[in-house]
Amino acid sequence: MVHAMRRNRHIYTYLLTLPALLLFGIFFVAPSIYGIYYSLTDWTIGKDAISFVGIDNYKTIFQSSELKHAIYNTFLYAVIVVIGKNVNGLLLALAVNTKMKLRGYFRVIFFLPCVISTIIIGLVFVPILHPNGILNDFLGNIGLGFLKQGWLVDTKIVMISIAGVSIWQWSGYHMVVYLAGLQGIPESYYEAAKIDGATAMQRFKSITFPMLAPAFNINMLLSLIGGLKVFSEPYALTNGGPGNASQVIALEVFSKFGRGQWGLGTALNVTLAIFVSIICIPVLYNMRKREVEE
Repeated sequence: MVHAMRRNRHIYTYLLTLPALLLFGIFFVAPSIYGIYYSLTDWTIGKDAISFVGIDNYKTIFQSSELKHAIYNTFLYAVIVVIGKNVNGLLLALAVNTKMKLRGYFRVIFFLPCVISTIIIGLVFVPILHPNGILNDFLGNIGLGFLKQGWLVDTKIVMISIAGVSIWQWSGYHMVVYLAGLQGIPESYYEAAKIDGATAMQRFKSITFPMLAPAFNINMLLSLIGGLKVFSEPYALTNGGPGNASQVIALEVFSKFGRGQWGLGTALNVTLAIFVSIICIPVLYNMRKREVEE
């Protein structure tokens, strides 16, 4: 009797999860399989038949200097935004977690850019970062003219400029995650540390930073994925220019599909998915490990 009840319960559980599994299979597993298949073909606009070419598309990706540069830019951008978003987000969270007046308003102000479309943000920053734009005019007016740069036209700093815009927009989002972590730390820990004579830096090092590990892992994962999948920021600010100086993988995929090189574009997409998986799976594993230990 007991075994029959347990068996019925398991069957009921499987039936409840079946719709979700079907949706997952239809909208994720099947497209992924088709994507991998088409990445191994010469699927191109205007061709009547699709031919299997094996890994030729992947060879093209890693032999093309243009595509290798896009991969380099993507990783450079990801490194900059991961560091920038997390450092800025943590500093903002520490600032608005105090008992300062109007802290609620500051939280809203810092978070507000996150709800604005990235394309709109890009259109706003284009005149700001123009060589004769608002930022350079401001630097000149306050006696810092030597800091003027061609923010979006200098091939050496264009990726840094684009990453800076992204950091400005999304730091508030990461602030919220860190703020949730800070507010989950019991005040008694800090009171005990104060009694023991710990300084503010010692309290941060021994209490705040270790207790923020889950929030740090979440923010690291989100900023990594966002950095590797970046599209909107370089598209809105430079469209990959000047030349191909700010071209990233997602922009190359967009370009290849626009030219009808669907097989090569799909191979680039698969390559991007592999990069994201290789980098993010260890972070996910670390997060799970910490949760089990806690």
